[in-house]
Amino acid sequence: MQVSELSLDHIQAVCVIENACHSHPWSEKLIRSCLGGRYFNAGLYDEAELVGFYIAEQAGPDCTLMDICIVPNKQGQGLSKALMNHLINQATARQCEAIFLEVRSSNDAASGLYQRSGFVINGRRKKYYPDGEDALLMMRELDVAQP
Repeated sequence: MQVSELSLDHIQAVCVIENACHSHPWSEKLIRSCLGGRYFNAGLYDEAELVGFYIAEQAGPDCTLMDICIVPNKQGQGLSKALMNHLINQATARQCEAIFLEVRSSNDAASGLYQRSGFVINGRRKKYYPDGEDALLMMRELDVAQP
């Protein structure tokens, strides 16, 4: 497996994975808008095949994990851990002080991954998702060397 930055050439593959993973997937337009600028990302490749990705946003000293997906037939194999490690390393390199995210309150697999990656639950957004489900707010503080 290899992790590297996504480009516009990967949009169609990202959209396929997004649609397979989420009940309310992002649009192609939204995904395109998150490649570049204050956003950073990575794709996970099995040889030449994109099998997962994340998209994060940096705003000052904070980073927010906006989206993370692994193709359904590769889930449960620990691949998302590689993406989380990459995210944490990239956020640290960008001098972020913390990473924030929201996760469905029913998504035990994702919550477990985030907790194993050092995230803690720090709040709840009631009826956050279109179907009325709550979101758990999670964060992880980062060790950023002070100049």
